[in-house]
Amino acid sequence: MSSIFYAKLAVSNIRKNSKTYVPYILTCVMTIMMFYIIKSLSVNPGIKGMSGDWALLSLLNMGSFIVSIFSAVFLFYTNSFLMKRRKKEFGVFNILGLEKKHLAKVMAFEALFVAAIGIVLGIGFGIALDKVMYLLIAKMIGVEVSLGFYISWEVIRYTVILFGIIFILIYLRTVNIIRVSNPIELLRGGNVGEKEPKTKWIMAILGAAALGTGYYMALNVGNPLAALEIFFLAVLLVIIGTYFLFTAGSIALLKLLKKNKKFYYKTKHFISVSGMIYRMKQNAVGLANICILSTALLVMVSSTTSLMVGIEDIMTTRYTNNFSVYSTETSELVNEQIVSTVRAVCEEENLSVKNETGYYYLDMTVIRNGNEFLTDVNDENFFEVMDNMNILVFVTADDYNAVMNEHISLADDEVLIYSNRDAFRFDTMKIFDREYRIAGVLDTIQFEIGAINSNIASAHYIVVSGMEELRRLEVFALEASRDFRVPNAVSYYYGIDTEDNAQQQIDVFLTAKNRIGEFNGYVEIREANRRDMIALYGGLFFLGIFLGTLFLMATVLIIYYKQISEGYEDRERFEIMQKVGMSKNEVKSAIRSQVLTVFFLPLIFAGLHLTVAFPILTQLLSMLNMVNVSLYGVCVAIGFGAFAILYVIIYMMTAKTYYKIVSVK
Repeated sequence: MSSIFYAKLAVSNIRKNSKTYVPYILTCVMTIMMFYIIKSLSVNPGIKGMSGDWALLSLLNMGSFIVSIFSAVFLFYTNSFLMKRRKKEFGVFNILGLEKKHLAKVMAFEALFVAAIGIVLGIGFGIALDKVMYLLIAKMIGVEVSLGFYISWEVIRYTVILFGIIFILIYLRTVNIIRVSNPIELLRGGNVGEKEPKTKWIMAILGAAALGTGYYMALNVGNPLAALEIFFLAVLLVIIGTYFLFTAGSIALLKLLKKNKKFYYKTKHFISVSGMIYRMKQNAVGLANICILSTALLVMVSSTTSLMVGIEDIMTTRYTNNFSVYSTETSELVNEQIVSTVRAVCEEENLSVKNETGYYYLDMTVIRNGNEFLTDVNDENFFEVMDNMNILVFVTADDYNAVMNEHISLADDEVLIYSNRDAFRFDTMKIFDREYRIAGVLDTIQFEIGAINSNIASAHYIVVSGMEELRRLEVFALEASRDFRVPNAVSYYYGIDTEDNAQQQIDVFLTAKNRIGEFNGYVEIREANRRDMIALYGGLFFLGIFLGTLFLMATVLIIYYKQISEGYEDRERFEIMQKVGMSKNEVKSAIRSQVLTVFFLPLIFAGLHLTVAFPILTQLLSMLNMVNVSLYGVCVAIGFGAFAILYVIIYMMTAKTYYKIVSVK
């Protein structure tokens, strides 16, 4: 037989299976388009010239890697749905005389046509929308864009090679399925799973244990360091638990309902429960995938949205003043000269100074053990004590009174304490050779240090009696840090706030910075760093929305194929039910009960996963200076509500296809 025959047969097969092939081809086009866009943006010379381009380009490169891995896995997964529906067709061809090598040739042409359409249209739409995405990023970070259209031939070549390999591997997998199957197995391929599955109690128990352990870890996270350490393990356990519970736990639950005679022997429950038992074995993985993808979508979109919306809170947390000087000069005279220089420049330039803060402080990294803070941290035990790592910031009572406008006095063995994350719930604290009595726990403090706020370790601000006590602690701190490059010495912080416009602030403070000259320390200007921060969080927001859209597309397609597959499998069963005396309304009611019960399980579990993950996610976000928990809670609630509405719309659209296939009118 000639190649033209195989090509015509391939075209005919695609046309006849349009209900399954068209969504698959559209998926290929969308996936390739999204990969091209994010890969093209990662090498776009326009982005390389933007402020904060290092952060944005790093995020885009990471995103292109994630999309490439996801594309391969997702296209393999969706193709398996397609091949499942076509096994019976292959069996018929085989019986009618087409050998497996002939089927392989037909499949080669089908794969070639799909790959050609997907790659050409995907890259075409990607090129068309690439500029739109570039403009969107520029809008997010507030930069001017140049006119012109950028096309990367290197990215086109990379995209063709990557997806060419993916389509070849998919084709080889399909040919292998046909090769190892006999015609009878192919004819029955679409009906695999009709045998009632056995209850896998061990898998169900393991699933519950994995999910419970993951939940426990997420709910009992102590600080950002601990959250970072256990996050991926908790995610892995939740994913395993979700798959096991959907696969074995759902069957176990349905078997228990079946044993409940009062519940089971009702027309509505009898049909839906029995139908779900037979189906759950083959649909469990699809439902678990929908649940995991939905959870990932909600986490990414809600987290990145809260970062973008809360950018002002983040800027204030990271840069506590508009202009900050961190000086490690040992001479108080030098620090006074720095302050005098800044004041003089502000006066010369008529800058309206709203707030001025200056104080000495001593900071050190320690390990917390109950109420005792230890300084013997070394490379050998670093990871063992990582969860208990804290930062202590000591300030004097005089500086505290000046900043807070109060009049407190402390004995040498008394302190006040303020904790930015982990609360300190002891009456005393031990550090070096002394035990201090906690004279008071502060609810707020006005001289948090932005550079320390951005550290992933929890910080405790401790007010001591005076400079003499601070210098005494410095002696011990210097001895403890003698092996480190940066010694734990008393430093000086000076900050200024102003309400003048951003550009004027930058100009004045840059002048002040230049006039200060070289000194032991560094200067931070909030407005000068704003664009870098916006580029970072804008990039995260773009990546979150981009990947969220990709995951949403995957979720919709899995749901669609699930409904299509179930429709074809249920059609004969519901026809038999009507023939044995069930009314059409009873059949419709049974279908509705079954579909609704199974369909909304992933949404319910996704909501549960998101709720339990809230504490650990807030800790992780705090490492990005996002400490506004209420704002994040609002973003989570709105995100879940919007997704739930979209989920219902998807259900209504795909349910119509299902009802049409089973033909219950």
